[in-house]
Amino acid sequence: MLSFQLGGVVLLVLVCFLLPPFSVGIRSFPTRVDVVVGGSEMGFDGLTRFAEAPDYRNGAECPVSINSSGVALRCDPSLVHIAITLDSGYLRGSIATVHSILRHSSCPENVFFHFIAAEFDPASPRVLTRLVRTTFPSLNFKVYIFREDTVINLISSSIREALENPLNYARNYLGDILDPCVDRVIYLDSDLVVVDDIHKLWNVTLSGSRVIGAPEYCHANFTKYFTDTFWSDPLLSRVFASRRPCYFNTGVMVMDLVRWREGNFRKRIENWMELQRKKRIYELGSLPPFLLVFAGNVEAIDHRWNQHGLGGDNVNGKCRSLHPGPVSLLHWSGKGKPWARLDAKQPCPLDRLWEPYDLYKPPQRHQKSVRDQAWRFSSSILVGYAHDLL
Repeated sequence: MLSFQLGGVVLLVLVCFLLPPFSVGIRSFPTRVDVVVGGSEMGFDGLTRFAEAPDYRNGAECPVSINSSGVALRCDPSLVHIAITLDSGYLRGSIATVHSILRHSSCPENVFFHFIAAEFDPASPRVLTRLVRTTFPSLNFKVYIFREDTVINLISSSIREALENPLNYARNYLGDILDPCVDRVIYLDSDLVVVDDIHKLWNVTLSGSRVIGAPEYCHANFTKYFTDTFWSDPLLSRVFASRRPCYFNTGVMVMDLVRWREGNFRKRIENWMELQRKKRIYELGSLPPFLLVFAGNVEAIDHRWNQHGLGGDNVNGKCRSLHPGPVSLLHWSGKGKPWARLDAKQPCPLDRLWEPYDLYKPPQRHQKSVRDQAWRFSSSILVGYAHDLL
């Protein structure tokens, strides 16, 4: 018995030294755990509360990947690579995001998902892996464990507690977390749905030496994202002197990971976070460091790819309407989340646009398959103009 315990200790020490400092990749293993989805507790048997998604397949016009193994697929540059966080608190949102991407993709089998799971989430990464597999049996994906101690000592208090979740900062470490062979990725938040072909976003060109692409909002009051302490310090505010900075939302980004790694942009972001711990220069979570490093040097992507702010502000979460113009992605950034408002029977009008992608099945709906549900909105309606959605 003693030798067995010693062997376990030795194994643990070896794991700590040999595994990379930011993440570990895992496969699916059956187990049992209590999972919380949208505020409702359930055991591992509760995985059946997510309906199995329809089996979305490529059409005849889709290119066929020459790779078939898991390692080769996650490194295949011909595939669309998407990174999404995966945790018990936003699990329902993540599942809906994946579902929406597959439903509207022209070649769903040519999409590879890189899920980032927190090391100490109430639902273990292995359980979350099995949940994804049971919900999307044919999905190409890998789950990475994000080591929260990587960033925990760099996080400062924010105006909303949810913004202090270490997993919000996983996007800073994608160059380290994902396999080195992944050269490019689309990062997506878990509170959005894609209502257009994701391949269109993937095909955006990052011109010159630009590292990221995102919809920019140059009419926004950029000064409000930083404190008076920042703007009154001539050395700090000079960071924008040679740039024309515009606000962008970090929940939707196309990222060149080759340039990211070469430029050590993770460290540049960390430097600002370290300064924030000493001198309060911003209030809003993980966004401002990205603005400090990239604002004014972002590949501007069409606004249709981030109709953000649908969750309202960070305090009250009031209902909002869409920005004018075409819509390819609906993003419930802000305090209010569509699944929470729908469950409370106090939905905002636009929350109904998220509902068709929700695969969560409350107990009374166990018998009802998602294949039998009438889709309330067709893709031809969703991919259109804002005024057509209301």
